[in-house]
Amino acid sequence: MKAWGNLAFNPISALTGATLAEICRTPTTRDLATRMMTEAGHIAEALGVSIRISVERRIAGAEAVGEHKTSMLQDAEAGRPLELDPLVGVFVELGELTGVPTPAISTVYSLTSLLNRRLAADPEAERTGSSL
Repeated sequence: MKAWGNLAFNPISALTGATLAEICRTPTTRDLATRMMTEAGHIAEALGVSIRISVERRIAGAEAVGEHKTSMLQDAEAGRPLELDPLVGVFVELGELTGVPTPAISTVYSLTSLLNRRLAADPEAERTGSSL
């Protein structure tokens, strides 16, 4: 359950700066989280794993947590590397291994990968003020 939520909420929060409540209460980000979690659910099915609650119930649980900043958002705000591969990249890889399409997960992974590269930018680039 935790990995299922982290997959969606962590990168969306890092990309937007939003808390769990904001993500869940904003229709576009709620929809994106739903699509990502649905894709992960299809991967779970392909692996014979049964998820016992609905996507909507999982999102409602996250919304009930309130104005919480995810660990990935906290890392991004502090300029620290993101735990991207264990939280999101693994689902891209599992999608490839099982033949399950992951368009939403893969897109968010690509965007968050760029953020992660920027956070870990070459110190020389930061010193000179150039960007990636």
